[in-house]
Amino acid sequence: MLKQLQFFLLLGTLFIIFFIIVHWDDVRDGTFYLHVASSSPALPTNMSSGHWISEDSFLWKESSRSVRPNLTIITTHLKHDQGPNNLTKTFMQSFPTHLELRQAHRRQLIRGLCSANSSFNFPGKFKTFDQIPSKALDHLIVDDHHGVIYCFVPKVACTNWKRVMIVLSQSLKAPDGAPYLDPLDIPSALSHNATLHLTFNKFWKLFGHFSRPLMHHKLKNYTKFLFVRDPFVRLISAFRNKFALPNEDFYRQFGSVMLQRYANISKPPDSAQEAFAAGIRLSFTHFIKYLLDPQTEEEKPFNEHWQQMYRLCHPCQIEYDFVGKLETLDEDTEHLLKILGMENQVRFPPGYHNRTAANWERDWFTNISVADRRKLYNLYEADFRLFGYDKPETLLDE
Repeated sequence: MLKQLQFFLLLGTLFIIFFIIVHWDDVRDGTFYLHVASSSPALPTNMSSGHWISEDSFLWKESSRSVRPNLTIITTHLKHDQGPNNLTKTFMQSFPTHLELRQAHRRQLIRGLCSANSSFNFPGKFKTFDQIPSKALDHLIVDDHHGVIYCFVPKVACTNWKRVMIVLSQSLKAPDGAPYLDPLDIPSALSHNATLHLTFNKFWKLFGHFSRPLMHHKLKNYTKFLFVRDPFVRLISAFRNKFALPNEDFYRQFGSVMLQRYANISKPPDSAQEAFAAGIRLSFTHFIKYLLDPQTEEEKPFNEHWQQMYRLCHPCQIEYDFVGKLETLDEDTEHLLKILGMENQVRFPPGYHNRTAANWERDWFTNISVADRRKLYNLYEADFRLFGYDKPETLLDE
């Protein structure tokens, strides 16, 4: 009996020594993980088949399940000068927070709809990353100092996020010669200066044939994030910002063309100021007709302010680590900065009080025919579904 006890004691000791050798890097660093259940919330079966449930419904179901994702974290404290005999272990059960569940839902929704198993198809879905031309990667801003890639979407708090990226990269000096430390100190016009941002479309010029392998390396190792917004509300915001007030650049490029084609004005004024002074205003109806006209994209791609978000950020080719939304901007921003370990380094600027609200949709679409509303939804359906926005049934069924 004593010999058996000694044998099992020796066997157990050998097992422990073997375990420590195998996991020595984790033990030395202080933390290693044992997965005792699925490490991420399960994807609802109807999500990958082309149907999706609302974010709130998903979060409620996940938080009320009898079996929840569970990760046992083993924290070890090893006194290197006294050997493994002083190894102490603290066991702690860790469950996903509602913010983690929210991110799991958003990411898995995208993966499900981008899957070949999904019946939902849209242009560019099955392209590989290397099939995307470099000029279409100009919205991916890279910060090598912190290992971050941000895909900016115009009209989705991108001015403030660009300010944050400038602060992180230290690519702009303040008048006193020191790098900007507070994003709010950076003039908004400067934040859009393309020379201040390193984007993927610049890689070919900088690195030549090494550009694509370098992109793949950064995509694999950096934290990638984007922020999105309700597609119809984003269109309203773009119209308000670029056409409801005099904007010479957008009037010359787009406004005068829209007036000619859809307002029956053969010779529109030469400038936005002259047009406004003469009482000639572009309407939201004209803008929607421009978007729906096949001739528009036959001539050139949509401007970035109304181009579909998935075409700007390529979520089927790039697996984003974080998907933020303007509708939950404050929570998402705080969550992301904590993930990046920057919550004490960067103060995200507050949002605008004049932000376009979702409940304005009905008023803005009053003069848009139901047929055109449905065509517009079809045009932006991929954005609605990939990013988890409900189909605006009340607008489409009137």
